[in-house]
Amino acid sequence: MPLADSNQPLTGMPPRLICFNKPYGVLSQFTPEGRWRGLKDFIAVPDVYVAGRLDADSEGLLLLTSDGALQARISDPRFKMEKIYWVQVEGVPDEAALAALRQGVQLNDGMTRPANARLIDTPPDLWEREPPVRVRKAIPTTWLELGIREGRNRQVRRMTAAVGYPTLRLIRASIGPYSLQGLAQGVWREAEEKAEA
Repeated sequence: MPLADSNQPLTGMPPRLICFNKPYGVLSQFTPEGRWRGLKDFIAVPDVYVAGRLDADSEGLLLLTSDGALQARISDPRFKMEKIYWVQVEGVPDEAALAALRQGVQLNDGMTRPANARLIDTPPDLWEREPPVRVRKAIPTTWLELGIREGRNRQVRRMTAAVGYPTLRLIRASIGPYSLQGLAQGVWREAEEKAEA
């Protein structure tokens, strides 16, 4: 769906903004494809469009809106809306790996912008993933919180791999002022448009 050129909603109705906690295996589109489910299984709201995609094998916050200008502000990296991810990685990242993420990582499509990166405990109230993450008993896993202000294809997974710690599970916790807080997996709620924090 192309972005609207004006500040007007995409429909004649007041603009809507929906926060959805996307499960694993669901595409960032209404139509299912192959083995992946579509948003129509969860959201029966007309004339809203995804603002910032999330891969089928990633979970967490997905925003949908009927407002083309808001869709552009959320989706376009030029607006620098920070996206926070909870990332379960294989192994225990050392300070050198965290420093590399904070400074920017060389990927095949160029250097990333500096990220906010820190070790965290397992996120509170975390739901079980279906299917579960495959872990190796001999190798520990660690949770990171990673904040980025760009949106390259599979960027977070490529960043952690580049510093030697493959991503096992990826959950988007927030986009600018909008967060997953209090939102169960597979559930959506109406949100108000806010100025970026």
